Amino acid sequence: MKLIDFHTHVYPESIAQKATENVINFYDLKEGLGDKCGTSKVLIECGKQANIEKFVILPVALKPNTVRHVNQAALYEVNNHKELYGFGTVHASMDDILGEVEFIQESGLKGVKIHPDTQQFNIDDQRLFPMYDYLQGKLPMMIHCGDPRYDFSHPKRLKRVLDNFPKLTVIGAHLGGWMLFDEALELLKNTSCFVDMCSSHMFMPEGLIKKYINGYGADRVLFGSDFPLWDPIKEAEYLLNLDIPYDQKEKIAYKNALLLLEDN
Repeated sequence: MKLIDFHTHVYPESIAQKATENVINFYDLKEGLGDKCGTSKVLIECGKQANIEKFVILPVALKPNTVRHVNQAALYEVNNHKELYGFGTVHASMDDILGEVEFIQESGLKGVKIHPDTQQFNIDDQRLFPMYDYLQGKLPMMIHCGDPRYDFSHPKRLKRVLDNFPKLTVIGAHLGGWMLFDEALELLKNTSCFVDMCSSHMFMPEGLIKKYINGYGADRVLFGSDFPLWDPIKEAEYLLNLDIPYDQKEKIAYKNALLLLEDN
């Protein structure tokens, strides 16, 4: 079975080791890829070993004045590696969000990614509303959701956005709420929101992931590894060995991703 990894992060080689360490430390994780770092070269090599045909790279700009630079770096990776799709990013404090979204769209990037916890603004920050409105029926949004240490990305905030912008296509990362899995399912199960399953199963009892796949429906779940936090090879093995029907596995592995990527 082929796979599309819908949730990865890569960094320029000059900063990849430090950036990887920073992300692992932010989540206080002891695992990850050991001495490997988050470069496109390492990611693509993992894909060759795991039958992952394509990856979606998701950049994040921690400061508003670095947004364009970060997006151009994502474009460089996509243009130089046929295995990669890319999203762009924005920051709520930047001067011209809509202008940047137009740049993202015209450049051929496939969507917009925000990480409210590291960027330190709320999902439902009204400065983002013009962007959400503009993106309805256009590009999808990938939004990091959930972290019990913060309130920026609580799934209740995503629910408010979905209520206000019903035609907005959103992927709520980490089953819609990292470490808030049950709250996220209750809030988002009756919405149109997609979710990815990265950085999730390792934080719950064995097999419980099926509860969330069934709760959202396999039509709305995407495979993701969260590289370089986790090894795409092991994450692919986990999905392929999961005790769910084959047609559900196909949807999660690549079919749902193609629907989102090929529409744009």
